[in-house]
Amino acid sequence: MKRLIGAVVGALGLATSAAAQVPVAIVEDVQGKVDGVEFMDYVAQGKVIKLAPKATVVLSYMKSCLRETITGGLAVVGTEQSLIHQSEVQRVKVDCDTSATQLSDREAGQSAATTFRSVAPGERADAPTLYGLSPVVEVKGTGTLVVERIDVQGERYTIPIKSEALVRGKFYDFAKARKSLTAGGTYTASLGARKTTFKIDPGAAAGPAPIIGRLVRL
Repeated sequence: MKRLIGAVVGALGLATSAAAQVPVAIVEDVQGKVDGVEFMDYVAQGKVIKLAPKATVVLSYMKSCLRETITGGLAVVGTEQSLIHQSEVQRVKVDCDTSATQLSDREAGQSAATTFRSVAPGERADAPTLYGLSPVVEVKGTGTLVVERIDVQGERYTIPIKSEALVRGKFYDFAKARKSLTAGGTYTASLGARKTTFKIDPGAAAGPAPIIGRLVRL
């Protein structure tokens, strides 16, 4: 089995280099001694994670919407789920919109001036869907984050971005700030020259739902 793991790690390492380290999953939780990742890290295919016997890591995959809780042993990040060795793993399918990540990957290579997506008031945007009422917004730089509902007037949040309010220095969590949006609404989020649109699922849950289902990347 160790030889198999080694061979897979080597093969995945080559694939990962060719894929230019494109993130395939996000680390939603880390408990205990875990080598290789930290909370809210993006991880690419081929990443090796080593866990102490009782340590756990929670990985959520962007393509498959699988949320894995891995305890102990060794995990190798795949494209849709992890390869594990001497570990316990629980896998749950969660609600997430894969187009949210795909859109962000395309926009990552564009200049800030081209990231705007104009949406007229009241228009239902062709935008990714979030499955939590409290988004986790990945911000780049400082300034003022503005989240505004565009299908119905009157709901608007203006949030000065301060380092002490961010998770890992770049994520603003509405749940941590005890803020909630409205189920079924369509919103824009903007910070400086970056702007994106998203929708809230009508059945979205309140509070700290799985991050993969409420992540907005600016």
